[in-house]
Amino acid sequence: MLKGEEITRRRRTACRGGVFAGAPARRRQVVSKYQHRLGGRLRAIRQQQGLTLQQVEELSEGKWKAVVVGSYERGDRAVSVAKLSELGEFYNVPVSELLPKEDVPSVTSSTPAKVMLDLRRLARSDLDPELQPVSRFAHTIQLQRGDFNGSVLTIRGEDLRALSVIYGTDPDELVIRLEDEGVLAEL
Repeated sequence: MLKGEEITRRRRTACRGGVFAGAPARRRQVVSKYQHRLGGRLRAIRQQQGLTLQQVEELSEGKWKAVVVGSYERGDRAVSVAKLSELGEFYNVPVSELLPKEDVPSVTSSTPAKVMLDLRRLARSDLDPELQPVSRFAHTIQLQRGDFNGSVLTIRGEDLRALSVIYGTDPDELVIRLEDEGVLAEL
């Protein structure tokens, strides 16, 4: 059995560079399956629009390289939420429609349907650089909602699922990471 300090260390090192490096093989397979489903969804949307990978590159004036989009579609390359959002804009499709719908690992009963982020803690200058995507994501939601008065921001399970894509993990593990880093608001 692991001691508390070792468990915390493993949780903190779990999400590194968008890859769930500390995960057992089974967890990596779940991430890989999700990336493949996400890639399949991206491919389906591109094909619904009657575009080849080469046409995507041409229409985007080189912004979206065929080889990069192809690697996203095959699930060989993790796609950040920012890139997913930009790709959604290119296809003129909401990000939520880019995410796979069927057999998606749902937010389980151990993960709340909503998570409250502490915006003051996310704004700290000593925030772990790996959590910058969470901070940017929260800021984007604030912009969309026009909500700049609060010290906490509630994000839905769907938002949490989208955010977990950035880290190549599932929502449960992301919540653990956010708890460990102290950026979840306490009730």
